[in-house]
Amino acid sequence: MPSKGEELFLSHVIRCGLETPEMEHKFLDKRRFRFDFAWVKKKIAVEIEGGVWVGGRHTRGGGYSRDLEKYNLATLHGWRVFRFTTQDVTTQKAIAFITAVMNNNRREKQQSYEDISRGFMFTDTV
Repeated sequence: MPSKGEELFLSHVIRCGLETPEMEHKFLDKRRFRFDFAWVKKKIAVEIEGGVWVGGRHTRGGGYSRDLEKYNLATLHGWRVFRFTTQDVTTQKAIAFITAVMNNNRREKQQSYEDISRGFMFTDTV
């Protein structure tokens, strides 16, 4: 069952006209690891990390260690994994970043995530 952050991210993807990703994609046959969102042909994945401000699973020892293993294995198998907090989704930083990645816009990709998070991505000033 998707979290509220995942549901909101998917609605942003649809609203922006991006290709609809596969949800809960199992990317390794012998492991249970799944991506929240995956554009399988492009090998691009998005993870929405909830509970980061309240000591949720992703920030505690065991959960954090499993996440590291998952992301390292994904990278080893050619995936690009982009991680966002629920706050990144609600402020639309996540969709701005993924839209830039999916559109392969070099100018936007040259700007840092920090620039995107500050809302400077679509301005002419650098």
